[in-house]
Amino acid sequence: MKTNIHILVGMMLIALTACSTQEIKPDTKSLSAPDKAPAVTEDSNQNPAPTLIKGGKTLNLVRIMDGGSCKNDFQGAKGAFLVYAAPTDIERIKHDKGPKIFGEFETKIQNFSTQALQKAINITNLAEDPFALGADEAQQKLAKQLSNNFRNSVADAVHTFQQETGLTIDVVPFASSFVFYQQGCEATHAEPEN
Repeated sequence: MKTNIHILVGMMLIALTACSTQEIKPDTKSLSAPDKAPAVTEDSNQNPAPTLIKGGKTLNLVRIMDGGSCKNDFQGAKGAFLVYAAPTDIERIKHDKGPKIFGEFETKIQNFSTQALQKAINITNLAEDPFALGADEAQQKLAKQLSNNFRNSVADAVHTFQQETGLTIDVVPFASSFVFYQQGCEATHAEPEN
């Protein structure tokens, strides 16, 4: 079964590399009871959660970004990152500033997320773990370490973005999508769409 999961994740990454972001249209029927929305966790299986709770607000999954970076010639990582936003904030900003402002927001989010990913990869120990009981455990440990480092690296930028724009967001690593390189880095930054 784990092989099937790895194949599924690999297929998802191939699909994601075709573009840097993908818009997710929220299912409004599932948003009728926001107090029952699940929180995103590090081990959210193989499917991203459609919503998460942040500061008492329900945020909807609005984008999936893929990205990758090399730490050096041998080590690096790539994977998917989930962008969540508050639908009430989106509607208010559309009304006040028009929908075109979201293109500018998307560029800002991509830029600070890319910087946070590079910083997280630089501080993550990507060397093979001699104490791991197998490849799956090693992958899980690396994914957890990189996820934590990314969350720490992106937190200030998310906070600043929210203060400047009035849009409540969160950028969350999708740990099960991560691919790590230890014998030659092939991770590249995805080019933003124009």
